[in-house]
Amino acid sequence: MIATQTLAADNSADLLARLGSRSIVFIGLMGAGKTAIGRKVATALGLPFIDSDHEIESVSRMTIPDLFERYGETEFRALEQRVILRLLEQGPQILSTGGGAFMNEQTREAIGEHGLSVWLKADVDTLLERVAKKQNRPLLRNADPRAVLEKLMGERYPVYALADITAPTRAERKEVIASEVIEAIGRHLAGASPGTEATK
Repeated sequence: MIATQTLAADNSADLLARLGSRSIVFIGLMGAGKTAIGRKVATALGLPFIDSDHEIESVSRMTIPDLFERYGETEFRALEQRVILRLLEQGPQILSTGGGAFMNEQTREAIGEHGLSVWLKADVDTLLERVAKKQNRPLLRNADPRAVLEKLMGERYPVYALADITAPTRAERKEVIASEVIEAIGRHLAGASPGTEATK
């Protein structure tokens, strides 16, 4: 057990050394688990965890749904971009971003420059099951949430696929997914080709 812990610590130290000042940035649709998995990865690596949505709410003193309602999605995305660009200057850290953040080209370029992007990829059933428990999803205030999610998947998944790492997420314990993500990050930083896929 001690040997295993030492090995894990050595691996983490090597990963952090290769990461340098970059942030590990989680992207994906609502319900993919960016916050939950991000927190687990942050704890495992001893890095601070930041949720960009929480930062936006703190800066604006408004909730995300209220921002959408009052200013519309375009204004919200502009604010989101400014907040994420500022956060990226504070690495290394684990940064969880909103589902639409990576769709912004400038935000995507900034993440590429200052971070390592990890796409938590989930199927529509997994996402539906998770988001059904929460009422604070502005884009899902619709009679047919499945259709909305499928439309978002069609629009966003090709762009999410540009991420450095793709990590499948599913009905599995958070610790398991987080461990797979860390292993994939380690492989990527050790010189694996871009677009590394975390194995199930």
